[in-house]
Amino acid sequence: MASDIQNRPMYSSTTVPRSTNINHPVASFLRKLQSKAPNHSGQLFGLLAFFISRGILLLLTGITVTAFFLGFIAFLPIIIISSPIWTPLFLLVTGFLSLAGMVFGTAALISWTYRYFKGMHPVGSDQVDYARNRIFNTAAHVKDYAGGYLHGKQKDAAPGA
Repeated sequence: MASDIQNRPMYSSTTVPRSTNINHPVASFLRKLQSKAPNHSGQLFGLLAFFISRGILLLLTGITVTAFFLGFIAFLPIIIISSPIWTPLFLLVTGFLSLAGMVFGTAALISWTYRYFKGMHPVGSDQVDYARNRIFNTAAHVKDYAGGYLHGKQKDAAPGA
């Protein structure tokens, strides 16, 4: 009776056992097909690694965002109570950083201009020279064209003069 229980399938299965004949025509066809098929195992491994790393990064992002919001909720009463200190401090730091940025930009502009006019060729001076020459040449062409146009109109306006 025990051997009868061991021989019965656990689930009622209707699958037909596969043939172990290696010389079967379908098996030989599949072997030929697999030998000519390109090997995509490297691509599959890369795709698997991509999805695993994407899942890990998504999990870490979720943990980080959750921790940030929980910390924000926990410290919100302290932030609200100390807001009379934080607001002027924020405005003071913002003003200082804005002023420092403007002073730095002005100093950089003055330094570049000084080096440009002293002939030291700072970075970008060739582009400034090219633009200056283009503007000068365009103005000269417009002047020549307008001068000829105006002289032509004056002759037409007073033919006997």
